[in-house]
Amino acid sequence: MNRLQWRPLSLADRDAIIEYIAQDNPSEAIDLDLEFETKAENTKQRPKLYKPGRMKGTREIVVRPNYVMVYRITGDLVEVLRVLHTAQHSP
Repeated sequence: MNRLQWRPLSLADRDAIIEYIAQDNPSEAIDLDLEFETKAENTKQRPKLYKPGRMKGTREIVVRPNYVMVYRITGDLVEVLRVLHTAQHSP
């Protein structure tokens, strides 16, 4: 099994998204945060499960239609690099 690491920028992204959603719908924010965590944990067992990313050496997890998690695999380490709203995620 691989190790999982959330990079500081990905944690900041995640926190900002959850805080924003929680302003209007706290339970939805909790549900989305659990989805982020579950999808990231899935990469520990199957790191190549998700599609190759737009940036070389990365992969992308679509979390609902509006959110993308960008990660890379380095040896036995899966690093979550960013958590973005699709409006932020351009080629």
